[in-house]
Amino acid sequence: MSQDRWTAVERYFGDLLFPPDPALDAALADSVAAGLPPINVSAAQGRLLALVAQMIEARRILEIGTLGGYSTIWLARALAAGGRIVTLEIDARHADVARRNFERAAVSDRIDLRVGPAQETLPAIQAEGVGPFDLIFVDADKPSYPEYLEWSIRLSRPGGVIIVDNIVRDGAVVDEHTADARVQGVRRFNAALAVERRVTATAIQLVGAKGYDGFAVMIVKSTDA
Repeated sequence: MSQDRWTAVERYFGDLLFPPDPALDAALADSVAAGLPPINVSAAQGRLLALVAQMIEARRILEIGTLGGYSTIWLARALAAGGRIVTLEIDARHADVARRNFERAAVSDRIDLRVGPAQETLPAIQAEGVGPFDLIFVDADKPSYPEYLEWSIRLSRPGGVIIVDNIVRDGAVVDEHTADARVQGVRRFNAALAVERRVTATAIQLVGAKGYDGFAVMIVKSTDA
């Protein structure tokens, strides 16, 4: 199997299941035009996030890592009536692109975009009592993944769902001697998840147009430290 075949299969399912969506397509195009890195979730992954949100009737969603807002739009559309998503982005330029994408998709009224390091915005969210959150999606700087795991559990409710992207890193995650800080961060996250008794978790490998990676999915049993 090859990258070409993975991409062709993803295109096949995309053509079958995902009709053209002007707002989402424009969000991707504008992100590329603005020079944002092409690291957004795929359409299939975006639909999966939306389905999970709908399955649990999520009214409060937290996203760590906005980028151009592509995944945020998927999640915002899936919110239960009266719901709201808080999304965190460290880069002000990325946030500006995301805001324009939210406006065009007509979802700005249900999105709270906060700009700054997550290590600062997460404590503020806790202090404000914005949560607890029904669903948390983590797709941000990999070296901080262990900290994001702890914050995600702390800000969830029992029965809440946490999804963490990019935990396979093209298979590099099995290399314990890697010098890549991103892979090291993911390995620390995976090690922490393995002994974390407050959640029930699984890890899934993925192949597709974006290559070889994967994600973790967990249900929170308890938020007590």
